[in-house]
Amino acid sequence: MQFPADALSRAAKVKLLLMDVDGVLTDGKLYNFPGPDGVMVETKAFSAQDGIGLRWLAWNGIRTGVISGRVSPATVERATQVEMAYVYQGHVEKIPILEEILAKEGIAAEQVCYVGDDLTDAVLMNRVGLGVAVANARDEVKRAAHYVTQGVGGESGVREVCELLLQAQGHWEAILDKYEIPR
Repeated sequence: MQFPADALSRAAKVKLLLMDVDGVLTDGKLYNFPGPDGVMVETKAFSAQDGIGLRWLAWNGIRTGVISGRVSPATVERATQVEMAYVYQGHVEKIPILEEILAKEGIAAEQVCYVGDDLTDAVLMNRVGLGVAVANARDEVKRAAHYVTQGVGGESGVREVCELLLQAQGHWEAILDKYEIPR
């Protein structure tokens, strides 16, 4: 995939990818069903292609994490599967979490990429080096973004961001070589 020069320039500096969950790592739908004890259980669907992209980032030293307004055990499980460094849930006000993570990582905001889809995400996108909106994001959020994906949340939007970061930092060709992809 070809990316705009400005997005590649910003992505070249990224050491940490942070994301919202619902509408970004998922399609935004929440599924509730009764558990064995009769208590309702919430779950959600995640993309396998997004997942391998996140694993490739981890293999190449780019850390990842989520900041979500909702609390879900499914999010914790997915974060473990794709080797995320940070899982913050139940936080609609996300600026203090970003500041906490920046302090823990010892990096500048310019070295962060944040991917969102709704108004609560736009404030973080305004503060980081690369703010990305997935294709299904609110129009207001797309206007705040440095880059808008072609893929939607839960269906390749995050994978596209992973490929952007890997290309910008010179890792994409090695991924293609690893899987014997002809060019």
